Amino acid sequence: MRPDPAHDWAVSALDSVLGRVAVTRAEVGERFPLHADPDTGMWRTTARGSWTGGFWAGLLWLRARHTGASSDREARRACTARLAEHAGADTSTRGLIFWYGTLFDDDGSRVRSLGARACRNAFDPELGLVPWGSAFGGPRLSARVDGVPGMVPLLATVDAEAAASHLRRHLDLCLRTRPASWYWLHTGATGWTARADPTPGWSRGPAWLLLALAEGACLPDGGAFAALADALTPVSSVPLADTAHPGGPLDTSAAAITALALLRLGRRDRAVALLHVLVGRHLTPDGRLLNGCYDLESRTAVRHELIWGDFFLAYALTELTGRYSGRRP
Repeated sequence: MRPDPAHDWAVSALDSVLGRVAVTRAEVGERFPLHADPDTGMWRTTARGSWTGGFWAGLLWLRARHTGASSDREARRACTARLAEHAGADTSTRGLIFWYGTLFDDDGSRVRSLGARACRNAFDPELGLVPWGSAFGGPRLSARVDGVPGMVPLLATVDAEAAASHLRRHLDLCLRTRPASWYWLHTGATGWTARADPTPGWSRGPAWLLLALAEGACLPDGGAFAALADALTPVSSVPLADTAHPGGPLDTSAAAITALALLRLGRRDRAVALLHVLVGRHLTPDGRLLNGCYDLESRTAVRHELIWGDFFLAYALTELTGRYSGRRP
C-alpha cells in the first residue's frame, strides 16, 4: 500500500516515534522500558520485560523496517529472542507479549510459534479460555480483559476454535454487567464472580475489548464479533484514566489502542480524528506520547510516556499510512 499524501502529518509523527525508539534503546540497553518521566524522558525499566516486553520488541521491529540498518535489525532479533523465556509464564498476558512482539516478523517467528503452543496447552476447555494465571499473584482461575487482545490471534495460529472460545468467554463476562467488570474470578460450583479492581471506569477496559473484537473479526465467522464493536466504540477523544475521577488524568495509551482497533474495524474517520488529537496535543516533537496513565489507584506513572502507548500509536500510524504493513491475524 502506498502512503496517502493526505496523511503527511501521520508520516511525520511515525518518523518521530521511531526516532524516539533509537534514543530509548541507547538509554535502556538490554533492559526493557516500561514508563518514562514526562519531564526528563528517563525510563523506568524491567530486566525481563514483564507483560510489556512484546511492545518494546514490536517497536524495535518497526524501527528496523524504517531504517534497514543492520544494528537495528540485530537489536530487534535479540530482543524478540529474549521473549521466549516467557513461554512458560502462567499468564494470559502472553498474548500481549508474543503476538505484538512478533507481529512485524516477516519470516514467521519461532518465538511466536513457541508462545502460541504454550498458550494452547494452557487453554482450559471447562472454562473455555486461557486463565489469567498466577504469574502476577492472586487466584489462577481468573479472567481479565487485558488477557484477550493478542491472545486471540496468537491462539488462532494453532487453534481457531480455542481462540474464538477465549474471546466469547471474555465477552460473556465483561459485557454481562452494567457497569462492566473487567476482572472475574472463577469460584467453582458457583461460577464466576466479578472483582472490583480494575474499576468499571478503567480506561483500558473498553479499549482492550474493542481491540480483541477487531482481532476476532478476522477469525472464521468473525462477523458476529465485529457487530458487537459499536457498543464499545467511544467518541473521538482521549478518555479519562478512570471515569470515577472526572478531574483526574487522561490515558493516551487507551486512546492509541482504540485508534488501532477502529482502523482494523474499518471505522477510519473516527480513528483519524482520534489520532489527530493524540499527535496534535499529546505527542512531543521528539516522539514521546505523554499523558498515559499506568495505574491511577496506586498513583503509578499517571501522566507518563508508556511503552504500550508508544507501540499502539506507532502501529496505528503504520496502518493509516500504509508503511511497514504488519502481519494480520
